[in-house]
Order: sequence, then C-alpha cells, then structure tokens
Amino acid sequence: MFEKIMNTFRLREKVANDDNPSRRRFTRRSCDTCVGVVNGKTYPVQDWSLGGVLLQAGAEDFGVEDEHNVILKFKLRDEMIDVPHSAQVIRKSANSVALEFRPLTKAVRDSFQNVVDDYVASQFADTQA
Repeated sequence: MFEKIMNTFRLREKVANDDNPSRRRFTRRSCDTCVGVVNGKTYPVQDWSLGGVLLQAGAEDFGVEDEHNVILKFKLRDEMIDVPHSAQVIRKSANSVALEFRPLTKAVRDSFQNVVDDYVASQFADTQA
C-alpha cells in the first residue's frame, strides 16, 4: 500500500519528439549584422525574429506597452537595407528592451526573407571557398 502511494507522487518521464521545446512562434536570429533605430537613437540588436526584436538599450527611454516606429538596418553582403515597422514594448530590463512587431506587411516580410536568404547564401559561399 505504501508503494502505491509513493508511485503517485513520483515524477513521470515526459515523452516528446522535441528535446528542446520552445514557446516561441518564430526562430530568433542573432547571427545577422543589424542595428535598430528608435526615435532617432541607434541601438545594437541582440536578436530578432518575424515576431519582434530585442534591443540592447537602457530601460529609461522605453515604457511597457509604448508603441514605437522601429527601423532595422541590416548589413548584407553587397548592400545595406532598412526595414521600417511599428512595434510595441512588451518587456524591458536594465540593459535590454523587447519589442513585439505589429502584424507584418508583405513588404516587411519580403525584406526579412531577403536578409535570411543573404545569410544562407553567404554561409554557403564560405563553405565553397
């Protein structure tokens, strides 16, 4: 009887196909050369995705739920591109601010795909050299 009671309290193994499940809807990208411009100030980008961006910025310039126009500036192999879009502050700490993008337009989505394609092509070219 004691064993039955103990068995109910033991942790059971979870069976899953994914060893590292993520709660994120979009893959975070930290490999791109990128900065973000908000209210005329330039901030380093820690990472970004199709859902938002994490800026290395002091929290004093941002309030949670504030909406800002953000320009992400990417350095590609042959050019620099600017991707302007609006975003809302969803989280901030002493050294970073997380912004969630408003729904993406086709033009913004295409620009982000261009950044990803350039990175993939660059990585492929490096393996061929």
